[in-house]
Amino acid sequence: MSSVAMAAVDQADDLRGRFLTFYIGQTIYGIELLNVIEIISVQPITPVPSLPSYIKGIINLRGKVVPVIDVRLKFDQPERAYDGKTCVIVVMVEDMQVGLIVDLVAEVVSIGDGESNEPPDLGKSGNCYLSSIAKIGDKVILNIDCKKFFQSDLQLY
Repeated sequence: MSSVAMAAVDQADDLRGRFLTFYIGQTIYGIELLNVIEIISVQPITPVPSLPSYIKGIINLRGKVVPVIDVRLKFDQPERAYDGKTCVIVVMVEDMQVGLIVDLVAEVVSIGDGESNEPPDLGKSGNCYLSSIAKIGDKVILNIDCKKFFQSDLQLY
């Protein structure tokens, strides 16, 4: 294995079990750092016709076209105006960059094996996007499985 490949494996190992947390309303969600590319402020969004309402459109991120999804709307929460705390988390899923619009980015947390559990079986739609549920101190963090979250949306592009 080349030294570049070894460095990539080491970096992936360093990120495993670490999650970027963010808020939608009062609920804390986490997304594995392995998937996160960067966090940016809300950019001008170009709407694209005939897409679901939660797909707000596309942004130009340094010459790359990136679709953006309003997580609040995807989770069937009421729409709210973007403010100074609203951020876009740019993630990589299936070799495609996608922006997630969230209410507020909180912090990076490390979640050990003993701190997370499988989500309960709540029927077909109850936990379809969750990989695990973690409890750290008095906080409950709902960890999103990126592949499940984008599964139906990736077919659109």
